Amino acid sequence: MTATRSPRYQRIKTYLLDGIRSRQFLPGHKLPPELELARTFGVSRMTVSKAIRDLTEDGVLLRFAGDGTYVAESKVEASLVDNGQDIAAEIVARGHAYNAEQLLLETVPADEDVAARFALQPGAPVCHLLLLHREDGLAVQLEEHYFNPQWAADFTEQDFTRVTPLAFIQRRCPLTGFEHAVWAVLPNLAEQYRLGIPSDEPCLLVIRLVWSHHRLVSFVRLLHPGSRYMLHARAGIG
Repeated sequence: MTATRSPRYQRIKTYLLDGIRSRQFLPGHKLPPELELARTFGVSRMTVSKAIRDLTEDGVLLRFAGDGTYVAESKVEASLVDNGQDIAAEIVARGHAYNAEQLLLETVPADEDVAARFALQPGAPVCHLLLLHREDGLAVQLEEHYFNPQWAADFTEQDFTRVTPLAFIQRRCPLTGFEHAVWAVLPNLAEQYRLGIPSDEPCLLVIRLVWSHHRLVSFVRLLHPGSRYMLHARAGIG
């Protein structure tokens, strides 16, 4: 039985995708002209154009009239529905390198807002963590995390470059609910510096509340550069 060969445009797509995954074509890299690719693969320019058009529609490539085609900046993709998500596991599952930098880990007196969220008196001790998550060396999330030490007194003794806060919490508490709210914001000077972005780059700010039954476990502020991060949600009907 003769194996069916894939369409010619699909072989070009596979070649380009393999080049991106192997980092032969880095983000921002300009691809060879369509005519050159057509000669290399022995196909028409129309066939090459279809392959590039498909990858452009998928957000993998960027096409500029009169200039050429470039590899798009990759984005971390996270779900607002899959509440058990772990950013480290997501990045590694896509075949990319994950690392984190722990910028701050301390016990602080709760201000009025944080105290009200945890149903504590203002000034009660809470754990405060500032963590920078990177994918392939590029900052994709700045996490500011407040945690009620009643759930785990050793929170401030952890190394969160080795275990993410969410993974730590899942091991200590029976988590029963998540709540998310999302805003588009401009970062302040400290956030711009830590994320390595210009002052005019908008960011996605996600506020996450993590619950165990009727008690709040953690209050998290997640800041993502808009050009490097995408949120999605999927839900069934009926």
